Amino acid sequence: MNSANVSHLRAEDILSMESLVRRNFVNSLTGFKSVTLIGSRSLEGVNNLAVFSQVIHVGATPPLIGVLFRPHTVSRHTFENILATGSFTLNHFTEKTVLQAHQTSARYGESEFEATGLTPEFNGSFSSPYVKEGTIKIGLELVEVQTIKANGTELVIGAIKETLVPEFCIGSDGFVDLEAAQVVTCSGLDSYHSTNKIARLTYAKPGKIPQRIDKILSH
Repeated sequence: MNSANVSHLRAEDILSMESLVRRNFVNSLTGFKSVTLIGSRSLEGVNNLAVFSQVIHVGATPPLIGVLFRPHTVSRHTFENILATGSFTLNHFTEKTVLQAHQTSARYGESEFEATGLTPEFNGSFSSPYVKEGTIKIGLELVEVQTIKANGTELVIGAIKETLVPEFCIGSDGFVDLEAAQVVTCSGLDSYHSTNKIARLTYAKPGKIPQRIDKILSH
């Protein structure tokens, strides 16, 4: 690597950055991330909506998803609603609603649904609101909360109770085609992206060259 073309920063260099610059820099380093709208509802019946990019797969048996929250040093409605009611939803969205989704990160004193023009939608007896304009939706029940000692962030782990996925997005092997659903992704704190699939590849084994799964399934 030609060092003349590379910015070599050490930990002390990063820590000395201006706060906003440091947040943008570090948040961008981890690459493209899942971005979803989290729907929740207070005990008083106020619907809440917030965009989150710190969402991770925790396990498939049982099906678990984790969401990382910033330290609970100020009022955080989504986190507080989840603790109070024990449920929340994840809602993937498309390019059509990127502006509204991003706007949910503003500090509103009212429901973000009303403030942004997005529509709350309820499914049966599940208490937390989905986003009607969403494309792939997941209903979760709170399982546990882990506090990260290094910086005080909170890892909320939810069990999947139900999913709402367009049938045409679900492959014969269970793979969910997010690109077919026009789901967007993000990088950093405020950059949204569409995707372009390169390939799905077979399970890697020593001495065996991976094959393209999409070609195998099409035969």
